[in-house]
Amino acid sequence: MTNIVVLIKQVPDTWSERKLTDTDYTLDRESADAVLDEINERAVEEALQIKEAGEGEVTILTAGPDRATDAIRKALSMGADKAIHIQDDALHGADAVQTAYVLARALGTIEGLELVIAGNEATDGRMGAIPAMIAEFVELPHLTHLRKLTVSGDELTGERETDDGIFHVEASLPAIVSVNEKINEPRFPSFKGIMAAKKKEVQVVSLADLGVEGDDDWLATTLSQVESFAPKPPKTAGEKVTDEGDGGDKVAEYLVGQKII
Repeated sequence: MTNIVVLIKQVPDTWSERKLTDTDYTLDRESADAVLDEINERAVEEALQIKEAGEGEVTILTAGPDRATDAIRKALSMGADKAIHIQDDALHGADAVQTAYVLARALGTIEGLELVIAGNEATDGRMGAIPAMIAEFVELPHLTHLRKLTVSGDELTGERETDDGIFHVEASLPAIVSVNEKINEPRFPSFKGIMAAKKKEVQVVSLADLGVEGDDDWLATTLSQVESFAPKPPKTAGEKVTDEGDGGDKVAEYLVGQKII
């Protein structure tokens, strides 16, 4: 295994309140704490395990603003070797198709690429389509939503769990895969790893560096746009039931009325 690339994304912490801006209705990333998406930690862990079982290096790839450096350093502190950070103001508000295209162009600049690992979906957008879109752009086989991944020589095998059962899938390298939360338990960065991450290479590139041309404002040309939004309604007090010997009946009536039973 020569080079494994892991796609990561910095997202608002799920414990923070997520908001949209009042101007262009894009995610207000400054209103919440930013963290490395949890599913991406598992993608990094899977790449590190594959590397430790053989040879090669792990490269982190992300697109985002300057603060996304924190997510990159987290992945590097886990044990990844280096990173590529696509940073360009024109990417503000880019949709899934535009993002996938830019990431695909960046992958084309990486020598010795054999395997790309991503999370199955980010917790902020929950599109779940980026890995497959990238695979179409770069014309590589892709195995998505895997709960188990095995690399043997030039072959990949995996398990995909669906409502219809467990599917066993396979592909030849080079390939792109996405993993779900059942794939592994990510390691915690050690103090040594945190200190080492500060010295690891982070290459910052722009759209021009990748040979990507387009308008300065990609938001104006996205295929999907938010035209309006409304804040989540405040929580209200629930209905209280006084048990006068018929509490069980009232609970059952409520459940039936809500079509729960």
